[in-house]
Amino acid sequence: MQQPPGTALGAGRAAWSASSEQALRMRVLELEEKLQGLHSVVILAFQQLLDLKDLGTGVHSTRLAEWAVRIARELGIEERYLANVEAAALLHDIGKIGVPDAILRKPGPLSDDERTLINKHPEFGWAIQRLFPSLEQASLFTLHHHESYDGGGYPSRLRAGEIPLGARIIAVIDSFDAMICDRPYRRCLPYDEAIRRLLDGSGVQFDPTVVRCFVHIAAAEAPAVFAATEPIATAPL
Repeated sequence: MQQPPGTALGAGRAAWSASSEQALRMRVLELEEKLQGLHSVVILAFQQLLDLKDLGTGVHSTRLAEWAVRIARELGIEERYLANVEAAALLHDIGKIGVPDAILRKPGPLSDDERTLINKHPEFGWAIQRLFPSLEQASLFTLHHHESYDGGGYPSRLRAGEIPLGARIIAVIDSFDAMICDRPYRRCLPYDEAIRRLLDGSGVQFDPTVVRCFVHIAAAEAPAVFAATEPIATAPL
């Protein structure tokens, strides 16, 4: 039986609509893939800048990204949040591009003015990252990774839960990695001493939950991470 003209027209419109909707979905997926690719390229480019500034800083950031993701997963953080934690761990020191090498590599104590300038690097890093929509949340982790759990840190003197969790994670692993690596102004600390200082700072400088989680991970996972990166101090694990 021949369908009425209106029925055939309706079917044609429905088919066209379904086809258009499918094409639109494919286009959205394509754009999302391109955006994700651009996000990765931006992070890689910043990493290259860090390496040009100081190879040790770039390696340090890569190591932190490994730990940050492990801690975030251990704490049950949502998968979509992990990318921001990883990006911030990789780029938390990008603001040091604005700090003169003479200060970064000074073998002795810093003057008050030099300390004030180097303490600006989280703000410098935030100012760069926040310009990229895909790094807005990561930029806040960068901005606050030198806050202290008791409110005595910088730049905003946030305390406890006021500090974004991503920043609290980076604060712990950044401090630990700094302790076990040689710095221009001091030799590295042994692994056991670095862990002791983390535990002593728990609830004061560091989030106790993050410290407990990291100490557990460090004992089991640090050898593999250390083997994949250099330079780093030999530490009894």
